[in-house]
Amino acid sequence: MSQTVAFDTSTLKFNEAGLVPAIAQDESTGEVLMMAWMNAQSIARTLETGRVTYWSRSRQAFWIKGESSGHVQELVDFRVDCDRDCLLVLVNQTGPACHTNRRSCFYTAVRDGNEVELMKPMV
Repeated sequence: MSQTVAFDTSTLKFNEAGLVPAIAQDESTGEVLMMAWMNAQSIARTLETGRVTYWSRSRQAFWIKGESSGHVQELVDFRVDCDRDCLLVLVNQTGPACHTNRRSCFYTAVRDGNEVELMKPMV
């Protein structure tokens, strides 16, 4: 039997910069798409709007996935790991998730000591 309690971001274990890693996974395929950072405000915005919102460390600003590229992440489910120090966002991904125009940011494998490119940029 599942238990329901109100979600409180203060129970999350943020790093010293007030951030927690968030892994985006395609809800329909299970493919891991990317990892980015969220703070308490970006989590709140994501849950309120259904549009996945991250915190850009380089720009020190909110980053709504797909805002400029059109490669939107629509939130399907929002999960917290057992240690409460990592998030999993299950999404419906429109277009590529990676800024290199690939479906996933995890397009390089290391096999037998060599890097292997697993996917080319989407056209």
